Amino acid sequence: MSKQKPPADAGEVALPLLAQPRSGVLAERVFGLLRYVVRRWLLWLMLGELLLLSGSLWMATWLRFSTQPAEFDDAFRHLFARSVVFGVAMMLGMAALGLYERHLRHSAFGFLARQALGFTAGTLGLLALYYALPPVGVGRGILAIATLTGFVLVACFRAAFLHIVDARLLRRRVLVLGAGAHAALIAQTMRRRVDRRGFTVVGFVVHAGEAVKVPAERVVAPDAPLWQWAERQRINEIVIGPDERRGGLPMEELLACKQAGVEIVELATFVEREAGKVPLNLADPSWLVFSQGFDMSPLRLVSKRAFDLAVALAVSCVTWPLLLLVALAIRLESGPRQPILYFQERVGIGGRVFRLIKFRSMRTDAERDGVARWAGQHDDRVTHTGRVIRRLRLDELPQLWNILRGDMSLIGPRPERPEFVAGLAQQIRYYHLRHCVKPGLAGWAQLRYPYGASVEDAVEKLKYDLFYVKNHTLLLDLLILIQTFEVVLFGRGVR
Repeated sequence: MSKQKPPADAGEVALPLLAQPRSGVLAERVFGLLRYVVRRWLLWLMLGELLLLSGSLWMATWLRFSTQPAEFDDAFRHLFARSVVFGVAMMLGMAALGLYERHLRHSAFGFLARQALGFTAGTLGLLALYYALPPVGVGRGILAIATLTGFVLVACFRAAFLHIVDARLLRRRVLVLGAGAHAALIAQTMRRRVDRRGFTVVGFVVHAGEAVKVPAERVVAPDAPLWQWAERQRINEIVIGPDERRGGLPMEELLACKQAGVEIVELATFVEREAGKVPLNLADPSWLVFSQGFDMSPLRLVSKRAFDLAVALAVSCVTWPLLLLVALAIRLESGPRQPILYFQERVGIGGRVFRLIKFRSMRTDAERDGVARWAGQHDDRVTHTGRVIRRLRLDELPQLWNILRGDMSLIGPRPERPEFVAGLAQQIRYYHLRHCVKPGLAGWAQLRYPYGASVEDAVEKLKYDLFYVKNHTLLLDLLILIQTFEVVLFGRGVR
C-alpha cells in the first residue's frame, strides 16, 4: 500500500518538481544556451574574430597561390601557426585601442577609426616579428590581402554580433528584490544601453517597509509563489537589493528559485560584475570578507613580480633613447642648474612611504608655499616641455626604476601623496584598501576614469581601484597594459 505524501507545513514553500516535463523544454534550453553565450559575449566576440582573422590569412594564401600548383603545397605548410600569429597580432592591436573593453561606447565611425589604427599597429608588429623570425613570415601580397579581408570581416561580424547580443530576446532577464534607494542604483550606475548589454531588468519587487525609489511602472507584484512567477516570466537571475533586511528575506522562496535554475546574486556583486567597479555604499564589511577575490597567494605574488620585472626591463631597453631626449629637452628649457628628475614621496603597499621618480614637468617653485596641490586643467605651473611629456606620459618613464626596486608594480592603483592620503582616508570609506597591493604605473582606474583633482573624483576612482584590488590576475594585468596604449595615444586623463 503506497504512502501518501504528507502535506507541507503552512510556513513552507513547495519546491518545484524539476523531474516533471515542462512545455517548451527544448526551446528553453536553446535560449538558455544562447543567453549563456550572451552573458560571456566578450569572450565569444574575441573567439569569433580570431577565427575570422585566421581564416583571412588562409583565404589570402589560397587566392595568391591557387593558380600556381607548384608552390601551392609549400605555401600551406605551417599555415595554421602563421594564421594564429596573424590573428593574435591584429587582436592585440585592436585591444591596444580599447576595442575589447566590456563597455564599448563607440560610434560607427569611431569604431572603424580605432579598428584601422588597431590593424595598423598589428601590421607593424607583424612586420617586426617577420624581420626577427623570418620562418614565421608571409609574403607582403598575402599580408596585404589578409589585412584588408580581415578588416572587412571583423567590422561586419562585430556589427552583427553586437546587434544580436543587444536583442531583447537573448538578454538575461533580471528581477530585483527591492525597490528602494539601493535597487535604484542599477539605473543610476548603468545609465547607457551599453552598460546593460546582455541583460534587461524585468522589474523591481518591493520589500517590506521600504520607500519606493524606482519608477512606479517598473514595480512588479508576483501573483504566485516566486519560483512559479519567475518561471512564467523566464527570469534568469534574481538580484537581492533591499535597503533593509530586518523584515527578513523570503529564503524558502529564493531556495525554490535557485533549485529551479534561477541564479541568486547580491546587488553589490551584480553591480561589480556589470559595471567593473565596487559600489562603496553597498560594500559592507561582511560582503568584502565573504566575496571572492583579494588573491595574495604566493603564486600570484611571484607571477606579478615576474611580470613587473620582465616588462619593466623590456620597456627600459626600448625607451632609453627617449629618456635621453627628454632629459636633454628639460635641460635646454630650464638651464644647466635646474634638476631634470623630480623626487616626491608617495604612499605604497601597506601605507609605507617611498620616493617616486619622475621627469620634472613643472617649475621648481611649483609649491613654494609648501602646500600640496593636485594638478589642474591648463595648470600654469607646467613647463612647455612638461606639457608635451605629460601628454605622451613620458614624464612617468623614470618610475620604471621604482618598479625594478620593488616600490611599485607595473599595474595597480595610482600612488598618491601622503598629504592627500591622510585627508582622503578620513573622508572616504575603505580608502585604505587600495594599499593592499603595490601602486602601479598604469591601472584599471586610469583606464576607466579621467584624471581626478577632487574628493569626489577620488571616490569614483576608488571604486575602480577596489575592483582591481579584489579581482587582479595576470590576465587582467596584461589587458590593462595593452589598453594603456590607448590612453597614451589619445592623451586621456592628462593634466
